[in-house]
Amino acid sequence: MMVVVVMGVAGCGKSTVGPMIAEALGGAFAEGDQFHPPANVAKMSSGQPLDDSDRMPWLAAMAEAIRGWRRQPQPTVLACSALRQRYREILADGSDEVRFVYLRGTQDVIADRMARRRNHFMPPSLLTSQFATLEEPADAIVVDVGGEPSAIAAAALARLRA
Repeated sequence: MMVVVVMGVAGCGKSTVGPMIAEALGGAFAEGDQFHPPANVAKMSSGQPLDDSDRMPWLAAMAEAIRGWRRQPQPTVLACSALRQRYREILADGSDEVRFVYLRGTQDVIADRMARRRNHFMPPSLLTSQFATLEEPADAIVVDVGGEPSAIAAAALARLRA
């Protein structure tokens, strides 16, 4: 079954738009942040960006979950930054059942959103490192984050269903 990875830098709206997409598809939603080991959360909470060695256990855990979700009767939507191409390759594991929706926005727009959100471990100070790490995908559905979440979800869904 299809797994949709809603991806992009921190603050782009993955955790807001992802559940909307999941509900519209009649599927489940999973938050990629829940797959981080406690050491990663502590590192980010202290304002330190993750490096590849930090991300590998997190990616491996999500890739394993995706393999299981692909065997489920309903789709699953995962909110996950998936910033680099090789991270997306790990998550997809060669399956064309894994689709990526890239929520793209400018650093100014996303920084403004991050400054307004509460109770999240990722501080706005790490946004620059997120954009530095980002390798924009060539093979994803790209949706601009400038609109309302419902419009962003609707644009993604239209492309997923096409």
